[in-house]
Amino acid sequence: MKRISAVILSFFVVSAGAHPVDPRPDRPLVQLALLLDTSNSMDGLIDQAKSQLWRIVNDLAGSRCRGHAPRIEVALYEYGNSGLSAGEKYLRQVLPFTRDLDRVSEMLFGLRTNGGEEYCGAVIKDAVKNLQWDGRASTYKTLFIAGNEPFTQGDVNFRDAVQKAVDRGVVVNTIFCGDRREGLETGWRDGADRGRGAFLTINQDRDIVVRRSPYDDEIERLGRLFNDTFVYFGARAEETAARQSRADAAALKAAPAGASVERSLFKSKRQYSESLAAEDAVSAVVSGRMKAVELEAKDLPAEMRGKDAKELEGALKAKQAEREKIQSELDALGKKREKFLAEKPADAKDTLDRAILDAVREQARGLGYAFDSK
Repeated sequence: MKRISAVILSFFVVSAGAHPVDPRPDRPLVQLALLLDTSNSMDGLIDQAKSQLWRIVNDLAGSRCRGHAPRIEVALYEYGNSGLSAGEKYLRQVLPFTRDLDRVSEMLFGLRTNGGEEYCGAVIKDAVKNLQWDGRASTYKTLFIAGNEPFTQGDVNFRDAVQKAVDRGVVVNTIFCGDRREGLETGWRDGADRGRGAFLTINQDRDIVVRRSPYDDEIERLGRLFNDTFVYFGARAEETAARQSRADAAALKAAPAGASVERSLFKSKRQYSESLAAEDAVSAVVSGRMKAVELEAKDLPAEMRGKDAKELEGALKAKQAEREKIQSELDALGKKREKFLAEKPADAKDTLDRAILDAVREQARGLGYAFDSK
């Protein structure tokens, strides 16, 4: 399960902190919950999740609904780990819905596998009940549960749990890590059918190696430079900056699977800057949420403390201009990379990222979402 967690992590990193106020609260919203089996046999799943998280969120971030890019919230659960409480049915909410993808990535890389009993019905019931699902019918609400033991295990009837999800407008997708026939025989297809979702099977032990393009080195370089356009302030400034650096380092370790390039490309999307806006003085001032004169010197990094309000505002606007320049360059390089890779053999189809991407696209289109062809 380690490989699978890596993929999911790379796709769904979002912060658990307070969300910044959105100037367009009517913007489309995508809520995606990942329920991952972290029992001993699931290292491959976890590894795939870590390495492919950014590819998944990139795809979502590039979609449009009613002419707008969606807000993206990701939640994370683990289940089936003997290190968790038996009284809690061996499950844990790792993160509630958040837009801080760096935080999601960090939590994914922190998952460890360890024995246990896998109760699918129990973890679905908990996620449906305790996550803050949006009440609007237009919101794409979905969960993906991945594992390799019978879907019927445990004393919580999965049929009842799935029906509660459907009642709240949540699509239940199941990912069986193993042979398709075994998944059919052990209830995973039934769970997806009842949840109006997709039944998927993957090879969790497949090593994901993404083809390189001539543009990848420059994309990664710009991704590193992009971090310098943030000016973090407040009590969580150091923590936020450190998490951003850790997420970069983690993605770099998963470079053969494309995580570093995909993470850098995600930085060109507005959703990445929005996920960090609560602690970013650049976003605060440029958006009009705060005025430069309201920022206290003690809350700012050293290089910004000696400036008066006018100088500070100018410096922050210069950071925003540099940010937009890098975003534009990343976007252009991303298009060139996509064109280059489109001419190469297709990636394997039995991996976590491919399974999630295909299901998400089909389901979101039913709510009016449009995606770039890939």
